[in-house]
Amino acid sequence: VCVSRAWVCHGAATKGAAGLVHLVADSFHLLAAAGWIGALVAFSLMLVQRHRTVAAVGTLDRALQRFAGIGAGFVAVILATGLINSYFLVGLEHLQGLWTTRYGELLSLKIILFIAMLAFAARNRLQLAPALEHALNSGEPSRSALASLRRSILSEAAVAVFVLGLVAWLCTLAPVSNL
Repeated sequence: VCVSRAWVCHGAATKGAAGLVHLVADSFHLLAAAGWIGALVAFSLMLVQRHRTVAAVGTLDRALQRFAGIGAGFVAVILATGLINSYFLVGLEHLQGLWTTRYGELLSLKIILFIAMLAFAARNRLQLAPALEHALNSGEPSRSALASLRRSILSEAAVAVFVLGLVAWLCTLAPVSNL
């Protein structure tokens, strides 16, 4: 279902062999974004449960640890395919359109919000998840570690909702390269 969005948006608009590259890049971009956002939803649901047992917190901790590598892979795919898509939708010769067109402004905002998501993800991975693991391993109460992680992941998920809204809006506009 996720990849079908590439067929009805800008990913399917490029002609010829380049069009296939663009469509494949857009498809992988959407899949990686869906994986990241899906994980955020799962982690959010795990973090908002009222009655947490030590076993449930341990499950969350293991899930966060296992997702770290997968999440980094999602980010790498999003970055690579985002650059490919930008080449087709903006192009080097139309870079000034990032600041002079509605499409460019929204794409720039999407990139800024993506960077914000990366900042949340980096903090989660490098600071908050290890703090939770330390709390579990040392037998300390993990309430503050859980509260910090909950706020961060819910904030990251909220930013993701805005990114999805921007993507929907961008699909209704002519890309910079078409102007």
